[in-house]
Amino acid sequence: MVSKKTPPTSDAFYQLPPLGNNPSTFNEGTSPGSFAHPPQIGEPLTFSSPDTPGMPTTSSVTAMDWENDPGRTPVTQLESARQGIITEEMKRVAEREPHLTPEQVRVEVAHGRMIIPANIVHLKHRLDPMAIGRASLTKINANMGASPVSSGTHEEVEKLEWATRWGADTVMDLSTGGKLDECREAMIQNSTVPIGTVPIYSMIIGRKIEDLTYDQILEGLEHQAKQGVDYFTIHAGVLQSHLQYVKDRLIGIVSRGGSLLAKWMIHHNKENPMYTLFDDICDIMREYDVSFSLGDGLRPGGLADATDHAQLLELKVLGELTERAWAKGVQVMIEGPGHVPFDQIEYNMKLQRQLCHGAPFYVLGPLVTDIFPGYDHITSCIGATSAGYHGASMLCYVTPKEHLGLPKKDDVKQGCIAYKIAAHAADVALGIPGARDRDDSLTKARAALNWEKHFELSFDPDTARAFHDEDLDVDTDFCAMCGHDWCSVRISKEIQEFASGKDLESQAEKKAILSPALTDEQKEILEKRGVLSPEEIHKLMDKDGKGACHSDHVEDAEQAKEVQDELLSTN
Repeated sequence: MVSKKTPPTSDAFYQLPPLGNNPSTFNEGTSPGSFAHPPQIGEPLTFSSPDTPGMPTTSSVTAMDWENDPGRTPVTQLESARQGIITEEMKRVAEREPHLTPEQVRVEVAHGRMIIPANIVHLKHRLDPMAIGRASLTKINANMGASPVSSGTHEEVEKLEWATRWGADTVMDLSTGGKLDECREAMIQNSTVPIGTVPIYSMIIGRKIEDLTYDQILEGLEHQAKQGVDYFTIHAGVLQSHLQYVKDRLIGIVSRGGSLLAKWMIHHNKENPMYTLFDDICDIMREYDVSFSLGDGLRPGGLADATDHAQLLELKVLGELTERAWAKGVQVMIEGPGHVPFDQIEYNMKLQRQLCHGAPFYVLGPLVTDIFPGYDHITSCIGATSAGYHGASMLCYVTPKEHLGLPKKDDVKQGCIAYKIAAHAADVALGIPGARDRDDSLTKARAALNWEKHFELSFDPDTARAFHDEDLDVDTDFCAMCGHDWCSVRISKEIQEFASGKDLESQAEKKAILSPALTDEQKEILEKRGVLSPEEIHKLMDKDGKGACHSDHVEDAEQAKEVQDELLSTN
């Protein structure tokens, strides 16, 4: 095990906070390490941020406070974990997350701080088991689904494959139109990641919400469980007594499931049927090991309604329902807001940790401002980074199309990338072992001015290469932003006393390399930017010209080009 670095003390004028784990496997660089708590796998504060004074404390309740029904064979991951059984799915999770052992995965699942959403039917298809919890890497979810006005089964399966390519760890089918059953079935059979749904959507196709009966609810849930859905969003925490507190909200109830159930309750003057039927719902979900994603039906839809009484009352009920589900042997995660000002995010994360006893928190965003439609993948990933650091286990992506329309293929990519940034930033900050290793490798390649390795290590190599070649199609010892004379990275590499840029495994084979013509995908990236003319794009594709560069030894750009030509011909 690599020892922890300690900062120099000879001339220290500062005092660092207590340090957690260094997210670099080899303690590379000069950073002292994470400011988060040290890893405490098997304890409530596993990979967690220090609490700001006044934050809610942890709960002492765990899923281990209930025993499995005697004489009944364990069916769910939770039941197996409580009985001391390490399942094949737990072993697979540990393979995918090398900082965890199978036994640590089992312990976290047994305590309810981690779930493995894996319907026993979906496991017979292509599902590759994964985990959601504080001990594991922060995950992201991509929402998609056909609507009455847009998309269909083929397009949704394409978007599913596209989302997983760009890093989605789970996908929610939120279809409200088209051939819902066919679309769901196709997604489950083709998906390697868990599929979630909001079952009430399909229950009201062809009927009014007011006409929905208890039997239809249970039949609809069982049908989707048999299809292989891995987790259900069930809005069971919205109670009749809560509705009085949303009357003065600027934007009321923005959850589709929450608004539908509110209308049902008002029409029938009865309690939420999902709450009334909760034990029966648990029995159905246990049979197929479908996990709960207990829905936030009263999440805020604007900053003006954040952290209000209605939202927090529902959260308290979700904590009660968590205990009831654990007693039945069913895995649980909790859904959270929404639109939340940046200053309120930590409180929301840590109140959930207390009220819901450490069950994984799955949050949408949160969006930290409301005035940037078209850019809400950015407004929300800012909040998502904070949420991930302060306690969220999975982040539901938001695309540029949020609030405006159904996401298309490129919107899905932009949403996934924004949320991979947020999740990865949180993992590095939390000090999850090895979380920073790829960052360090890319830093060394960048310091060595090894462009090809730089691109290979980036999350989206095509975009990185296309942006570089837009200005300069030669991989040489500087970039077009600074030019040769002003390149600080080149200068640092040349200073003999500096280690910068001298890592042997990061060196480029040649000093100057003519990069290949842009691929069709790279060309499309530049075309979408709306910056270059068709002629300029064509020039980049054919490599007819080279970007001007500078040198300490020549007078102008033309002479510099000659220097580059000479380098290319001799290397």
